Amino acid sequence: QVQLVESGGGLVQAGGSLRLSCAASGRTFSRFAMGWYRQAPGKEREFVAAIDWSSRSTYYADSVKGRFTISRDNAVNTVYLQMNSLKPEDTAVYYCAADTSFRKLTTRLYEYDYWGQGTQVTVSS
Repeated sequence: QVQLVESGGGLVQAGGSLRLSCAASGRTFSRFAMGWYRQAPGKEREFVAAIDWSSRSTYYADSVKGRFTISRDNAVNTVYLQMNSLKPEDTAVYYCAADTSFRKLTTRLYEYDYWGQGTQVTVSS
């Protein structure tokens, strides 16, 4: 079992920044690829960013490339999402997810088998 707990969401003005954290417990976090997804009201959950176990590989959705940065600290079992230059369209519930199959990195939602409860990010215009 893997437990994931997100934090760091909140209300921010357009152009501002937030850093989300996802603390993991349970199985060997340092060996898992991790991802961030988001879901806006009335929309499907969409991929935001992913990182492999070693931090050597990352991947971003086009909509956040150049503004968001995913990182991880395996020593404290935490993955981060630094969000800069936020836009109102970034408003959503943000979820972190773990892929425990030892794939290098994936963007496919169904390949993530553990999810956090989500944290709300609201960007005002």
